[in-house]
Amino acid sequence: MDPVPALRAAARAANCLQIMGATGAGILTEDEWVLDSPGAAALVLGESLRLESAHDLHDDEGILLSLTTPAALTADWLDVPAARIGAVSGDLFGHGPFTVWGNCRVAEEGRVEARIAGARAVVAASQGVRALTSPIEVAEVQGYDLVKLGNYPALAVLVQSLPELVRSDERIPLHLIMGGVTFGDPYTAIREGRYRLNHIVAANANEQSVTLSDRLNRGERLFWAMRDALTAERDMRDTISQAHQSLGADPDFALLFPCMGRGPHFFGSRDRDLETLRARFPQLPIIGFYGNGELAPLDGANHLYQYSAIVGLYALTSP
Repeated sequence: MDPVPALRAAARAANCLQIMGATGAGILTEDEWVLDSPGAAALVLGESLRLESAHDLHDDEGILLSLTTPAALTADWLDVPAARIGAVSGDLFGHGPFTVWGNCRVAEEGRVEARIAGARAVVAASQGVRALTSPIEVAEVQGYDLVKLGNYPALAVLVQSLPELVRSDERIPLHLIMGGVTFGDPYTAIREGRYRLNHIVAANANEQSVTLSDRLNRGERLFWAMRDALTAERDMRDTISQAHQSLGADPDFALLFPCMGRGPHFFGSRDRDLETLRARFPQLPIIGFYGNGELAPLDGANHLYQYSAIVGLYALTSP
């Protein structure tokens, strides 16, 4: 899908070149969501609001709306003092292209960023997994293989922690299970959302180890977790409440970036993240898209999330 004709039409209609966006596997607004089908959505900023170029990425004032293609996402770009909110562009029907644009032009470098001037914002992430264990010390690792948790083989701890119905299946649903690596006090990290998810690549029955997508270090704390729709819905509700409290005012508009793996397919043909946000703030303008990863702060640094939903609440500042 070529976005250029749509960009030109938007520029003519708005009489403005400050147009920023991305392709996604789907789009959403406060009225509806569309997934795996053609569609377009726009949030029009008026009054005192405007998109402002992020000239100094080392300025930690404000929040950067950040969009990138998978190929352009690098650790150097992600890791700046300014907090980011955004997502990795998706592709319709898995056929591409992955595209982002800014100033009404497709970004050849594959990423764009800007501040929304005239509003203050709070960014929050809902990872929404069901913890199967408490955080356990990583006792032995070999490369990407987690060998021991505490005094026991990692795979044995994982299998023992699974719900009985899942444990009795012929094959463990590894796509629903992951490790959570905690930050700070491990006893409160799960409740306070201070963890990053580490995805399972393989379970090795002979070695009783688990291969993970990211390396671990001895002494870190990891808990086994499982994707669960009810837990995700409850966590999203808590995330929105905490963001609202931090904002200190009712928002005037919101950005919502759910992972395409956590959208309506996960919740049973309903987008419970969007419904939860609409229920909390009826009539609130909302826009976002389903992408290949979500961008938001975690433990004081910008982080690439997976299977999560990122919400940004924006309140207009006084002129």
